[in-house]
Amino acid sequence: MKIRIKFAKYGTMKFIGHLDMMRFFQKAIRRAEIDVKYSEGFSPHQIMSFAAPLGVGIESRGEYMDIEVLSMTSTEDMKDALNQVMVEGVEVLSVTILPEHAKNAMSSVAAASYSLRMKEGSFPIDDLEGKIQDFCSQVTIPYMKETKKSVVELDLKQGIYELGAGQNGTIHMLVNASSSGNIKPTMVFEKLCQFAGVEISPSAYQVTRLETYTDTAKDGDDHRFIPLADVG
Repeated sequence: MKIRIKFAKYGTMKFIGHLDMMRFFQKAIRRAEIDVKYSEGFSPHQIMSFAAPLGVGIESRGEYMDIEVLSMTSTEDMKDALNQVMVEGVEVLSVTILPEHAKNAMSSVAAASYSLRMKEGSFPIDDLEGKIQDFCSQVTIPYMKETKKSVVELDLKQGIYELGAGQNGTIHMLVNASSSGNIKPTMVFEKLCQFAGVEISPSAYQVTRLETYTDTAKDGDDHRFIPLADVG
């Protein structure tokens, strides 16, 4: 069976990188005595796929990983077993059985939503909501992206699906998170600050991923984003 696990990552665990998180879950799955499926060959490993690697320092309430199991009692039993071996800062939120035809988590990702808040006080941007509207009304938002071979200029606006100010002094955004057009929330915020004429240190605000989505729209249709946990 294909299983999708949704988990949260917060507190000091936000400083643990992607590869270490993979190793952590491999050990946690063994300790929870999950009947996980292993690959074949000379070096068997757990069949595991993470959705979208999270940047170091970013918290999340919408992380996903897929595994395959040979047997299980129920999704709730698996969730409880995993949470019993989790450390502080990691919590399994849901366990879902995927249909056979479902794509793995990594190839399913289309977008992600984020919130940004100042660790102390509020954003030092006058008329934050108005500045965001003016920022988004630009025809293009060019930015330079470094690749392994060169530096290319891209249009950031194409990857911003939603951007707004929350009532509690936060900034919310929904951006492209696919492998072909991944937009970092810190890049969007950096460009917004440049547009507003302010400079805010990355250490002064906290980024939290709220959810990770797949796109169920057919070719030519508008985006129809649903959480990865709702696939199937």
